[in-house]
Amino acid sequence: MKYLTWLLNAAIFFVLFAFALNNQDTVTMHLFFGARWQAPLVLILLCALLLGVVLGVVVMLPLWLRARRRSAARPATAPIPLPPAVPDAVSTASRPPNGT
Repeated sequence: MKYLTWLLNAAIFFVLFAFALNNQDTVTMHLFFGARWQAPLVLILLCALLLGVVLGVVVMLPLWLRARRRSAARPATAPIPLPPAVPDAVSTASRPPNGT
């Protein structure tokens, strides 16, 4: 299984590397207020991916912190006590009653 994971990771790396080599042309990105940014297409795509990851983490961070606070504030669960031992029917039936 370990070798299959390495093989899959290598395949993904080589596909992305080939994509990067095939997309080295400079593109112009038109931003707000007439600003322009010229960079290779792969760099622009990488920046867009990183921006999406950062925005996703920023949006999820309050929810993660709230869940962590709730789990830390919750008291540890006490072990459930076992019910008292009940004598089984066979051992009580074979004993003579008290006093005889």
